[in-house]
Amino acid sequence: MLLGVNIDHVATLRQARYALLPDSPNAEPSPLQAALDAQAGGADSITIHVRGDRRHMQERDAFEVRSGSSLPLNFEMGVTEEMIAMALRLKPEFACLVPETREEVTTEGGLDVLSRLEEVNACTKRLQDAGIKVSLFIDPDLPQIEAAAECGAEMIELHTGCFANAENEDVAVEVDRLVEAARVAAGMDLQVNAGHGINYRNLSQLFMVPHLSELNIGHTIVSRAVQVGMTAAVREMKEAMAAYQG
Repeated sequence: MLLGVNIDHVATLRQARYALLPDSPNAEPSPLQAALDAQAGGADSITIHVRGDRRHMQERDAFEVRSGSSLPLNFEMGVTEEMIAMALRLKPEFACLVPETREEVTTEGGLDVLSRLEEVNACTKRLQDAGIKVSLFIDPDLPQIEAAAECGAEMIELHTGCFANAENEDVAVEVDRLVEAARVAAGMDLQVNAGHGINYRNLSQLFMVPHLSELNIGHTIVSRAVQVGMTAAVREMKEAMAAYQG
């Protein structure tokens, strides 16, 4: 199981102080350096999300990480003309289509592929024609998985937020949803990734979910990095993931 490290919140920390001084030589921390440190810790890819409101990652960050890191880049993006155009210039290995609203603190819930089938399908084809593999960030619901397959996406990323927020007996319910979704998706020849709210404490509970190819994890790694550094935080997560048997 591979680890994609989301470094968005490295940029969040920088923007807290330097949002109005983007060209300051004092602007820190550097997303590119975070990507390089994550690579040193064993990351398999880097995930970034340039949001429409530019609350953390900026366009220049995306291109700096793209040119400065040798790891595959996973570009999370809203299904908008602005982001499609950016992706076509950036040329990441992967693009993950996600829902996006300005009011949310972070991405909450999966993309409703079913109700936006024509739009998502068109976006998927444009990206694929440019050589970019497409993932759809969706809830573990069977109709959404079927819609993702209909769009021709190579991958899905199962939204694990409900699992991460569940307590007591609800945890098992959410794990069961993920298990069924992963099995159905794999049966449709979709690569199955997962992400959102996964941390060092709940990781092992996901080991019951079959067919997981990659986890995309950000906030908990950045939080841990405050204490031990990015390289060590990534290495700890990779070591914890090694017990997964698929």
